[in-house]
Amino acid sequence: MALVLAMALAMVLAVAQEVEGQLMVGFYGETCPQAEPIVRNVVREAILSDTNMAPVLLRLHFHDCFVEGCDGSILIENGPSGERHAFGHQGVGGFEVIEKAKAELEAACQGVVSCADIVALAARDAIAMAGGPAYEVPTGRRDGVVSNMSLADDMPDVSNSIQQLKVKFMRKGLTEKDLVLLSAAHTIGTTACFFLTERLYNFFPGGGSDPAINPTLLVELKQKCPQNGDVNVRLPIDQGSGQAFDPHILQNIRNGFAVLESDAKLNEDAVTRGIMDNYFGFFSKLPFGPSFEADFVEAILKMGQIGVRTGFQGAPRRVCASF
Repeated sequence: MALVLAMALAMVLAVAQEVEGQLMVGFYGETCPQAEPIVRNVVREAILSDTNMAPVLLRLHFHDCFVEGCDGSILIENGPSGERHAFGHQGVGGFEVIEKAKAELEAACQGVVSCADIVALAARDAIAMAGGPAYEVPTGRRDGVVSNMSLADDMPDVSNSIQQLKVKFMRKGLTEKDLVLLSAAHTIGTTACFFLTERLYNFFPGGGSDPAINPTLLVELKQKCPQNGDVNVRLPIDQGSGQAFDPHILQNIRNGFAVLESDAKLNEDAVTRGIMDNYFGFFSKLPFGPSFEADFVEAILKMGQIGVRTGFQGAPRRVCASF
């Protein structure tokens, strides 16, 4: 009898949680207990096949959350005007990994797990598999019902000034500290010469190269991305530590070795520069400062709750690419 009452209470709590519309760790514990292990296994297989998939999935989470909130809207393929085709989403990928995880979840527990949650969980697992921190993700997101490329017009851009970046993050409820920490996610992954051309050969104002680039790095970047060369050539964003999830990227930025212009801008502002300096004490002792690790998790969890839809505000899509 006690067991029956306990089970009934658990079901009531699960329903109440869904009605209230709050994210919670273990949201699918009763309705789809295999959810997180299924996502983790799909992500592991994808990264074993392609190590660059870890930063790709992390970037997908960021781009999803910065447009209409973390609602899986970037996954929709509804023609040339769809959100995923926006200029600000250039180079974003990992869609096939999310669809594979969704297909397996639908086979295990149909219509339960949202695509938005899969994106958040996949990013979490990708970070851990790249040597970053392991953390719990509150789930319970619902999928959005809007996908239009015009909604991505205000995405952070590599050419934005530090003030523009701060404003764009502030509009999403994120602080300067969040800006620094989420930019540090560039510790893994690559970028294309396409995103460096203006900075190397036609920097505003005055043309030429960005004077903030360390001369040693400038020579290297021009060799890899020659003027009028192949703009699709890729190179690590975190020079010297592009395969490890660590705070080395912040040291690069402070020393003029930022590959991306937007990362370099963090060095121009007293507030963001001061935030980076807080983590420098760990470099001579540990490969991964515990304060940086905890702060990064706090920032990405905060980002993962931007504009979420919960409860009756939406429903899980059966196929992530279509409504």
